[in-house]
Amino acid sequence: MIRTLADLLAPMTPEQFFAEYHDKQPLHLQGGAAKFASVLSWRQINRLLDQTHIWSSQSLKLVMDGNAVPPEQYCSRATSRDNAQTLQPEARMVSQWVARGASIVMNDVDSLTPGLAAVSDALEEAGLGKAQANVYISWQSHKAFPSHFDTHDVWAVQVEGEKTWNIWEGRADWPIPHPVFRSLGQAHHDQAKGKLRGKVTLKPGDLLYLPRGWYHDALAEAPASVHIAYGVHAPMGMDLLNMLVERVLYETEFRKPLPRQDGTAAARFALTSRAAQLGQRLSELTRDPKVMEVLAKFVADYRYRRGGNDLLAARGLAAPSIGEAGEAEGAAFRIVAPGTKAVRRGAEWVVKAPAGALSLQPAEAEAANWLLARPDGTEAELRQAHPAVDAAALLQRLAESGLLVAV
Repeated sequence: MIRTLADLLAPMTPEQFFAEYHDKQPLHLQGGAAKFASVLSWRQINRLLDQTHIWSSQSLKLVMDGNAVPPEQYCSRATSRDNAQTLQPEARMVSQWVARGASIVMNDVDSLTPGLAAVSDALEEAGLGKAQANVYISWQSHKAFPSHFDTHDVWAVQVEGEKTWNIWEGRADWPIPHPVFRSLGQAHHDQAKGKLRGKVTLKPGDLLYLPRGWYHDALAEAPASVHIAYGVHAPMGMDLLNMLVERVLYETEFRKPLPRQDGTAAARFALTSRAAQLGQRLSELTRDPKVMEVLAKFVADYRYRRGGNDLLAARGLAAPSIGEAGEAEGAAFRIVAPGTKAVRRGAEWVVKAPAGALSLQPAEAEAANWLLARPDGTEAELRQAHPAVDAAALLQRLAESGLLVAV
């Protein structure tokens, strides 16, 4: 599980990242299939999509070869849980578009599972800003978006398949989510992106960091690709201006009318003098300890609030154990060494694992091969398929050997 920025960046240290890359240049880190296995899986994606009432044409979008699919072509009109009319994605229509190669974008998912939230929390705990996440599901040879920049830092976490990113030399000058930057046409982007800086292929467990404004585009290389793009919005100088607007409400001089303009030099001089006077006061306020204290707290607390609910603890009650809670599926897992198989070596069965060879009993070998041929699963599914095997014990041994991880 990712818990800190150090976990996210490993093997690079946060100190090296801030010294050489943060807000300076792109970074690609290889991590291995197990690194982000607990963040998201196909099983979790399908479960999230099946929570139909949380999705709308805004939170779930389809993109076909660079063009947004009109909501009416994958949504049907529905009544939300609060009796509002909405356009709700319909599984049958979404599947038809996916069959044609449309990419799926699941917006604002950073609080929907513990794994997704963990990466956001790690970024925010490091003081990088508010971390929002979108899931991008794409298919081989279908590009969702042309070359573009984002108005926030991008942390791309690859969880399934492979995706090749074109990283261009061009960088927009610290853009913000404002029509001034959002209205730039594709012709502008194609010229401003400059020459190709390099190509980066992300594999499961890889991380790509792109500073705000850096031009890029991407294309799936495997039959399917899933990455989570964490958009990290740092506090800006404009936030100080907004804070000062609130502060000067209590300043008489800022509430007075500006000098009337009648076209004379004297009137223009009076306006210039007043502007200088107000500017001087703003400068003084930026050195006011109380204002700076508020600003420092604003920057330190600049993050989203997610999670933290414990209703039983609020009543002074102990949480139930897993058995008492009646968790039907038991432990969930994800295979991180696909293609691995247990083979017979004389009188015993052996499976080669990252942590070394693992010896298995014949029944365990049969269960292990059934297990390792799947992308993921649960303890309950293993028990049902191979009731003669101690499912929990086998899962633990395979996890300790580095063949699967709990999710």
